[in-house]
Amino acid sequence: MKNTVKLLTTLFLLSFLFPAASLSQPGMTDIYEKIEQVSDNFEYLGHRLDVLEKKIDDIYWYNKVGDIAHIDKVRMTGPPLRNEPNPTAQGAGNPVKFYSYVFIPRTAQNGKKYPLLVFPHGGVHSDFNTYYTHILRELLSQGYIIVAAEYRGSTGYGYSHYRKIDYGGLEVEDVDASRQYMLDNYSIVDKNRVGILGWSHGGLITLHNIFDYPENYDVAFAGVPVSDLIARMGYKTQGYRDLYSADYHIGKTAYADVEEYRRRSPAWQAYKFDDSTPLLIHTNTNDADVNVLEVEHLIKSLKAEGKKNFKYEIFKDIPGGHSFDRMDHMTAKKIRMKIYEHLNNVLKPENPFKNLKELQRAGYGYE
Repeated sequence: MKNTVKLLTTLFLLSFLFPAASLSQPGMTDIYEKIEQVSDNFEYLGHRLDVLEKKIDDIYWYNKVGDIAHIDKVRMTGPPLRNEPNPTAQGAGNPVKFYSYVFIPRTAQNGKKYPLLVFPHGGVHSDFNTYYTHILRELLSQGYIIVAAEYRGSTGYGYSHYRKIDYGGLEVEDVDASRQYMLDNYSIVDKNRVGILGWSHGGLITLHNIFDYPENYDVAFAGVPVSDLIARMGYKTQGYRDLYSADYHIGKTAYADVEEYRRRSPAWQAYKFDDSTPLLIHTNTNDADVNVLEVEHLIKSLKAEGKKNFKYEIFKDIPGGHSFDRMDHMTAKKIRMKIYEHLNNVLKPENPFKNLKELQRAGYGYE
């Protein structure tokens, strides 16, 4: 997408500055190259602004949940790049480094064990930000420890990390690595009570994790999960499709390599679900991001494979569309109670919500 914007910007500038000129005329190639350089500089500037925004977000987290949580940001590693651009370079083949947020309830005590929730963020390129504030407060108030990985491709860490994206691929292993980090480094985490939840692309990562590593997760929730990349490439814009076929990503269109897109699509991998991890799926008919047809395909695939240990609910035109159960209105809170009941039945946190009033108080103490 950025390359397309770059090209269009370049052509516009050329036509505006030199309406009667031709690139074949003397000096025009040099002008084109200079405009390309300016466009590249704007792209690097965009990443630098993302880094600044991320640092502000890091501080903002303390403002939003610091009263009820100890917050840390730790650095860890995931698998090496799938396609190393220069396999003979110094450091080629090294594990990919990334950060993860860690949130621990201030009520937690040494010597006790607490359930862990692995919480991958959504977006093609995005990050774990304070958009999730109220959900985080609700989970922390119930006694959950939370780890949220800023896996490869996340924004806020510069040009290089952005271009390490592997949507539906090695980022899944980054998220599982954040789970293992918590078990290895925090004795208060109960290895026998680990869940995973995510929305949108975070829902896709959730599904792939329980499909590929069912022994690592005791319960899962997938909200409006991206489920079928092949169908998605059909109803999204060309600019969106360009994100996946970029040379630093999949590098091919779905038309050129449909099997690769199937491999990254939970709806086409449903046979891997072994029924050992109770799964809840939510979707919404007026979702303008993940069309309900994707999630319906996932549900039908699970049924066709004879899977039993999953529940789902297709909500009808709930306000908020893609964000319907992450909103702050009362309808969303009531729906989140269903999510928490699903998680709590398995993970048994210290202070599970018994009613909606307790969820409301978890925000900032007011009903």
